[in-house]
Amino acid sequence: MIRNQFKTVLLLGVMSALLVGIGGAIGEGALLAFTALALLINVGTYFWSDKIVLRMYGARELSPQEVPGLHAMVRELAYNAGIPTPRLFIVRDSGANAFATGRNPKHGVVAVTEGILELLSTRELRGVIAHEIAHIKNRDTLISTVAAGMGTVISYAANALAFSALLGGGQSDDDDDSVFGGLAAMFVAPIIATLVQLGISRSREYIADEVGARISNDPLALASALEKLHRDAVMVPTEAQPATAGLFIVNPLSGGGGLSSLFSTHPPAAERIRRLRELAGGGREAEWYVAARSYGHPVIRDGSW
Repeated sequence: MIRNQFKTVLLLGVMSALLVGIGGAIGEGALLAFTALALLINVGTYFWSDKIVLRMYGARELSPQEVPGLHAMVRELAYNAGIPTPRLFIVRDSGANAFATGRNPKHGVVAVTEGILELLSTRELRGVIAHEIAHIKNRDTLISTVAAGMGTVISYAANALAFSALLGGGQSDDDDDSVFGGLAAMFVAPIIATLVQLGISRSREYIADEVGARISNDPLALASALEKLHRDAVMVPTEAQPATAGLFIVNPLSGGGGLSSLFSTHPPAAERIRRLRELAGGGREAEWYVAARSYGHPVIRDGSW
């Protein structure tokens, strides 16, 4: 947990410096304003970045009366993980994906898309939920959500200021400098923000895969789900934004190819699947089902939840 706190402080520092740098690139007059903005965003992203992300995707909380089987699944896996039961949200997106958010386990949230409920079997969905609960248990959600919130603000600020400089510049040398500074901020800032996210995201996914597999006692279910989700991400358009791509269980922008794969915040799907199959002991699936029953909860192989 101390390591995660250090990463969060480092992340806030880098993102803040980047935001102040945007102000400096635009002009001296903007530097003080952007320094104040960075301080405000530090506080805001810590306490409300999860709400910002959920609102960004139009996520709706599912009441206990809706899809009770899915709520029961979340309760079971949270119990296995030893954390409070996260709140459950749904996102209207045909792309199959899921993410977790919240600054600590007490404020944990699991969000699933409509697409994932249609694509996966109950057993595969259980593996995905376990992965997201592992992120909450490991307190990864603070880091990833703060990164997503800050990255979104930086991208919007860079774009807005670049266009503002273009519309208002061109009358003096200072205005020309403002135009060039705005254009530089527009292209460079989002890339740096993505690289910061990339640096902290890939190892988290491997750990969450392993912890999630142990929480569900069914690594092969998660491996099967990752195969389907990766294919879906390549084929199906999504509403996901680049700044928040690191939140999801699979990269929702996998269909972009080319440079987008170089800046992916996720490790290769094939390697994740290989590790999960290795964790299952070469496919000794029955042993994992027996172990799962030791928690006192039946293992759902398939069917409606």
